[in-house]
Amino acid sequence: MKRLDGKTAVVTGGGTGIGFATAKRYVDEGAFVYVTGRRQEPLDRAVAALGGNVRAVQGSVSDLADLARLFDQVKAERGTLDVLFANAGHGDLVPLGQITEEQYQRTFDINVKGVLFTVQAALPLMRAGGSIILTGSTTGSMGTPAFSVYSATKAAVRNFARSWAQDLRGTGIRVNVLSPGPTLTELAQEVVGRDAMVELGAGTPIGRVGQPDEIAAVAAFLASSDSSFMTGSEVFADGGLAQI
Repeated sequence: MKRLDGKTAVVTGGGTGIGFATAKRYVDEGAFVYVTGRRQEPLDRAVAALGGNVRAVQGSVSDLADLARLFDQVKAERGTLDVLFANAGHGDLVPLGQITEEQYQRTFDINVKGVLFTVQAALPLMRAGGSIILTGSTTGSMGTPAFSVYSATKAAVRNFARSWAQDLRGTGIRVNVLSPGPTLTELAQEVVGRDAMVELGAGTPIGRVGQPDEIAAVAAFLASSDSSFMTGSEVFADGGLAQI
């Protein structure tokens, strides 16, 4: 029996990178998975790659109408939701002195507002045994040059999990944070650059950059009953970057 047999999962930001790798892992573990994202083309590619146990719903996590449409579809087709991976995120390298209101607003809208209202919209569909996973980052607990706005959003996400674990007492629903380190995703290469990501990975105790499927393996653990005694926690899959 696979760890997620019969489960229904939603993965935001599921068209590429860690989100796609996690959706694939969830399908492989037996789940029926909804992937979401702002761009239709990556979602179409994800559906083609993942097969029949996946649905794509285009939309932005910062748009409450899009979130309502997503979870209305999950309710209509599946009835309940077992796993939510609130993974969609955005970041720019902008040093202090050059930060604009637009850049700040966009990053907080996706990374903070988006996580909050994704979880809140999903909650009525969840039941005892459900797992909510929030994507954090090593930057949420470290100082990172030119990345202060993004880092602040991930610090906020970390506290969401601590506070929501209290709010969810007695429900049987768990909430944890998965914080990747340097991981070779499409977005990371676009924002930071491939060579810089490889160099950052080389500086970790493990000595290399991470791959999306390595983060997905941890997301599968947090989604499954293997992590049944965990809530309010932060799990680092970072090659040791934030641990030294």
